[in-house]
Amino acid sequence: MAVEVGSVVTGKVVRVMPFGAFVQIGEKVTGLVHISEISRTYVENINDHIKVGDEVSAVVVKVEDNGKISLSIKKALASKPREQKKKEPIRPADVDWGKKNNVDMSFEDRLSKFKMDSDENMAALRRSADSKRSGGYKRGR
Repeated sequence: MAVEVGSVVTGKVVRVMPFGAFVQIGEKVTGLVHISEISRTYVENINDHIKVGDEVSAVVVKVEDNGKISLSIKKALASKPREQKKKEPIRPADVDWGKKNNVDMSFEDRLSKFKMDSDENMAALRRSADSKRSGGYKRGR
């Protein structure tokens, strides 16, 4: 069986290790799915996500000269739609960049406004810190 980088293969998990899972994708052909390529989310314990005997689909990421095959279940999942998330409400700080939710401002204008606002905030912070430093107990008197 010729395995090409980028192709989607299906196989059966034959061995699970702390660092990844070995998947048999053909007769006498086995590839490794690294723990970082198991799921879209953080995988603390691989046994919570995959078990021996599971049928999985994976994308071939790399085929080395010595015959080692690297697989990614996460990339195979990328073609499937993610779960619907609740839309987060728009915070006032997110809308304050321009007219009609940033539609009327160019990127350069938004960047210029951000820099100006940032400079003003830093100046206020410096004034506040300086006023706190200038008053109070003085040494050596």
